[in-house]
Parts: sequence; structure tokens; C-alpha cells
Amino acid sequence: MGRLPLVRYRVKRWHNGQLRAIRTPLHMPMFDPSLLGRLSFTHAEPTKGPLPPGRNHLGIATERDAVLFVPTGLDDHAPVPLFVMFHGAGGFPEKVLPFIEEHAERNKFLILAPHSMYATWDIVIGGNGPDLERLQQALVEVTSHYPIDRDHLAFAGFSDGASYALSTGITNGDIASHVIAFSGGFMTIFTQEGAPKVFIAHGLVDEQLPIDTSGRANAARLQAAGYDVQYVEFNGLHVIQPVIVGMAVEFFLK
Repeated sequence: MGRLPLVRYRVKRWHNGQLRAIRTPLHMPMFDPSLLGRLSFTHAEPTKGPLPPGRNHLGIATERDAVLFVPTGLDDHAPVPLFVMFHGAGGFPEKVLPFIEEHAERNKFLILAPHSMYATWDIVIGGNGPDLERLQQALVEVTSHYPIDRDHLAFAGFSDGASYALSTGITNGDIASHVIAFSGGFMTIFTQEGAPKVFIAHGLVDEQLPIDTSGRANAARLQAAGYDVQYVEFNGLHVIQPVIVGMAVEFFLK
């Protein structure tokens, strides 16, 4: 696997809701891996019972909590695929869940929909921080209820959520088996692990994130680094296209 060129040379630390730049070179061993976007999550055997079908708040936060969608008729003992879906800027879990739920119900996989702490994801604002910590907590909580199929764990998202999925998924490719970006803008990557399969879709007339500098550029960069990339262009604006979602889910489950 080729190495992606770093897009930033300083890391920013969140402290009491504010960002502080850390000017130490990235190669210094004193770095907390989370500052580079690394999750410390590891799979574990479930210690709690399954959750009821439908949308369940995970209780990791009193406000802006993560939501887990559980399909009906799920085998509680067999490893189950997990589709993590990050909303766009100004969004929330209930805004993106309807695009995925029918697929989860039909194909029997879980959907984890985190909620950004602020109007958009921390990495878009300037650095890994509270959203990465909450993602860690949400993954731990999900795996306390269900055994997860490690070969089918996707980080996916729309718009800023897609940028977050690309950045966090490539950084944690030893956790995410698939990375799915619907109309994403950029990637912020300090370090790479694993080799997740990547699906990128972008509208030809995207009025917010031009395709040449976002979708096409991201796909080309990842392909050049040796990632397995499925890239799809569609004749549309900056929206989630149901037919594209269907293609992404098929990509995820095969």
C-alpha cells in the first residue's frame, strides 16, 4: 500500500471546547495517537443483551447522542455487519438514517449514526477531538450488545460527514473494512493503517463541492496510493441519491 502525502504538518488539540495548535513535528513519539485520528477501539465479546428493533439512543451523551438502528429479526449471536453513517454539516442522525434503514432492514445489518458535538465534525473545524472520542465510545457501546463482523464495518458519510468518513476510515483502516463517501470534500490524514475498500460518489453538478477538486481528486489520490476504489459520478447536485446509496450498500455487503 502506498503512503498518502500528509495534508497538514501540525496537529491541533481540543481543550475545554477550544483548539490549540501543537507545533511539535509529527514524527515525535510523545504524540497521543488520538491526535492523529487513531481510535483505540478493539472488538470484544458482548456483555449486554440486544437492543429492541428500530432506533435506539446509546446513552453516551445527554445531548447530541448517537443512534443505533437495529433491524427486525436480527440473529443476536452471529457477527453482524455495522454501517457507521456520519451526517453532513448542520445535520443530525435522524436526517441520514432514512436513506440507509430500508437497506439495513432488508439485509440485516446495524447502522450507527453518531452526532457531531458542534455544527459539523471536529476534523472539519480543525483537529481530531471530541467527535473522535464519542465515536470511540459509541463503537464500544455497540459491541457491548452485538458481535460485529470485522470484514463488514463501514465508515460512511455525506458531505462533511463523507470527509470525516474518508479521513477517519483511512486513518483507521485496521478497524474500518470499507470507507464510503457520498459527495465528500477532503481528506485529512496524518497516518494510515490497514487497507479498507473505498467507495466514492459525487455529483457532476455539485454546487457546493466541485467534483474536480473533491470527488475526482480524492479518488485519484487513493487509487495512486494503491487503495481499491470504486468511483461513481452521477448527474446531480449536492444531495444523497437513493440509487447511489443502493450501490454503496451492495459494495459494502459483497
